[in-house]
Amino acid sequence: MLCQVFPENYAQQLQEKTTRLTELLPSVPNFEAFESPKSHFRARAEFRIWHEEDDSFYIMFDQETKQKVKIDACPMAIQPIADLMQPLMAEIKSTPVLRSKLFQIDFLATLSGEMLVTLIYRRPIEGDDAWLSAANALKEKLPITHIIGRARKQKIVLDQDFVTETLNVDGKPFRYQQIENSFTQPNPFMAQSMLHWARKQTQNCGGDLIELYCGNGNFSIALAENFNRVLATEISKTSVASAQVNIADNQIDNLVIVKLAAEEVTEALNGREFFRLKDVDLSSYDFSTIFVDPPRSGLDDLTRQMVTEYDNILYISCNPETLARDLEVICQSHELVSTALFDQFPYSHHIESGVFLKRR
Repeated sequence: MLCQVFPENYAQQLQEKTTRLTELLPSVPNFEAFESPKSHFRARAEFRIWHEEDDSFYIMFDQETKQKVKIDACPMAIQPIADLMQPLMAEIKSTPVLRSKLFQIDFLATLSGEMLVTLIYRRPIEGDDAWLSAANALKEKLPITHIIGRARKQKIVLDQDFVTETLNVDGKPFRYQQIENSFTQPNPFMAQSMLHWARKQTQNCGGDLIELYCGNGNFSIALAENFNRVLATEISKTSVASAQVNIADNQIDNLVIVKLAAEEVTEALNGREFFRLKDVDLSSYDFSTIFVDPPRSGLDDLTRQMVTEYDNILYISCNPETLARDLEVICQSHELVSTALFDQFPYSHHIESGVFLKRR
């Protein structure tokens, strides 16, 4: 059932993922499989709201049957979200101005104890003093740190639109601003495992690191101490701004993040000038390692060829099929040294994996 967990089947489903990954990749040297908690592992959750006469409740849609499924509890969600769901719904049902045309509720929580709730409406809420008063009262009554109200072309923030997560890796805390409605790692336990593994692979690389698809600086901040300097790139303006906050918050002084797409990085390294790089002297870097964490489509043709120009390649993948495709090219010049499976999405077919390669 949607949102449910099956701890008794966890070991079997992890083994099935391991087998599938092993069959796809050319080899799996130094393989590690990182287990997720068997329940309460998702720090993000989104639910549609269904209204029937005097009742309202959470629903999700079954992807196969397209039928709505009532959600009374969600043991996939981390404990603070799971504990908040029904008290929040009770307050909404007893407060007409909060309930009226409420369409969806999104939760964003952290291991460090913050909770952001977004209430999404199919009616205007801007200028609705009654809604504003009720939302403020809701924030005071329940363990909610921040509330956002959304409607078409409207966004009301009480009192900020982000949370700050603290991930503890190798005995060190790393702090990350996570903005509502932007990409963040949904399983913070696996996020910690991924950072630990990436740091271990690169601890003896030396030189400088170049990173593509860096998001809010999640990996680059944790990897910075393994390199002399780090240049990270990201196309999302929101993520770049968040990364700058995170660099300052973590007091990282050898990391520069610029707004560039992966294909633009290739062009810049081949001599094309970009105004966004006017303060960056690319020729002064001694890149020994490249790190990529691409979307499900994997690397584009130019980037796939470009990564082979570096001695060390660290590749985090959310799609083993495109990873295997990319490795067909990369393994012509590089040797797989380490591989890992991160069970980011237990009880689903999704596989998150990592490979570390060195030039032959």
